[in-house]
Amino acid sequence: MTALYETDFNQWIEETAKTLKEGNFHALDLENLIEEIESMGRSDKREIGNRLEVLIMHLLKWRYQPNKQTNSWRLTINEQRRAIRRILKDSPSLKPYLHDNLADFYQDARESASTELEKQVFPAKCPFTQEQILDPDYFPNV
Repeated sequence: MTALYETDFNQWIEETAKTLKEGNFHALDLENLIEEIESMGRSDKREIGNRLEVLIMHLLKWRYQPNKQTNSWRLTINEQRRAIRRILKDSPSLKPYLHDNLADFYQDARESASTELEKQVFPAKCPFTQEQILDPDYFPNV
């Protein structure tokens, strides 16, 4: 199975699933299976982080560029919120990860938003609570 992992990943997945269903645990490629399971967790964390950065960036733009507010920004904000909600519904244990890393995600969003406005325009600390960021009805005012 290890050779199959290197040559045909999709077939390796199918064979691994079949082997698990059959209860043939001694035939499993445990090293690669463990690596893939760990990778899945990292992938969810990366996705929620990326979506949170985009969401916060658009909330900053919404607040600090009120004359440029567009339906496109609103759609992006809503889309990111929906995607984050879906991820948290499937993996509620990621909610503390979101909370614990909010300051870092904010700094990345602030950096991204500074392509349109000077970075100094945005507060050094996130001006939104986690609840506001995820609230589907929240759109910040100046």
